[in-house]
Amino acid sequence: MTAGIDFDLAEAVFAESVDGTVGLEEEFAIVDPQTLDLVPKFDDLKAAAASHGSLDSAIAGELIRSEIEIRSGRGEDLAHAQQLQRGHRQSLFSVAREQGLGLAATGTHPWADYRDQQIIDTDHYRRVESDLRWVASRNNTFSLHVHVGVNGIDRAVRVCDRLRHVLPALLAISASSPFLDGRDTGLHSVRSQIFTKSFPRCGIPDAYGSWNGFRRYLETLLAVESIIEYTQVWWSVRPHLSFGTVEVRICDAQPTAGESDGLAQLITAAVLQAARDEDERVPITEVSRGLLEENFWRAIRFGVEGKMIDFERVEEYPGAESIDRLLAWTEPVRSELGISPEFQARTATQRQRAAVGEGKTIREVYADLLRQTADTYAPETTA
Repeated sequence: MTAGIDFDLAEAVFAESVDGTVGLEEEFAIVDPQTLDLVPKFDDLKAAAASHGSLDSAIAGELIRSEIEIRSGRGEDLAHAQQLQRGHRQSLFSVAREQGLGLAATGTHPWADYRDQQIIDTDHYRRVESDLRWVASRNNTFSLHVHVGVNGIDRAVRVCDRLRHVLPALLAISASSPFLDGRDTGLHSVRSQIFTKSFPRCGIPDAYGSWNGFRRYLETLLAVESIIEYTQVWWSVRPHLSFGTVEVRICDAQPTAGESDGLAQLITAAVLQAARDEDERVPITEVSRGLLEENFWRAIRFGVEGKMIDFERVEEYPGAESIDRLLAWTEPVRSELGISPEFQARTATQRQRAAVGEGKTIREVYADLLRQTADTYAPETTA
């Protein structure tokens, strides 16, 4: 063990990992249903969750007190993970309603002042705030993370290498955060600009080639005291050393449950297809991080409305083809596992902009999204 990372344990965890187990993490903004403002009520929700069975262990705090995350826990497969998550959603939204609170799911809150937000009181986030200062305070963002079990730590690192290419496409189709500080930013995912372009060790990683390569990277960071624990490595795809998973963390939070479920299905298929391609030694075009950043920026700025770059052919293609390309690539795995993700015709960012274009205010658009989130993630039932 070196400093805060037990490398031998990480290898053992991945040696026991099973391909295709799934864990889901969904982040929500905690808001006042009347004013629609962020409210620092995480501790209240956490306390109230204690009387709701397994919910207490399924929720977690994030950076700010006006944010809450629900975690499915380990699902034996995708269907099991989504079944677990549906139960947690229903319980969390029920607790929020009892507390007179709303839960919203877009990549950013459209007008909340980051200077008014309170950092959550945990050792990890106190360290984040102390180390990163303004960068941490400015990061009032909400996202979707998907963990997929991959057996073997060397194999998991190479799966992450392969997934670097598809991260921009996943971001483009998940974009839900055009608004910040009460205005349209002109971006499709301002969450990504705030988080992945500001935090260190964030965004698209280098290709490490092997566990030895990734381990050397981590050992260097530890030796020079850039990090003291693995959770300070925030890459948009990473092997999770505690869970034995490949974690994909590129997507904005989704305002409807169907969109969140569809992305989780597509990401799961992408991880497993990358693992299969690795096993079958399917060739992959070597692309530098600098070039992949070109697509990453295009996804942030234009979403599916711009053009993306096919680096194998060195030519552009319409960003709107991103879903079809991902579906075509993952078809073998999806066919075997019965995964058929469905997506709306327009992304959440496109729908929000269209509503403003039709005369609604940003506040009215956010109110609509709050209702959609409640209605789709955990609809109220009548006896």
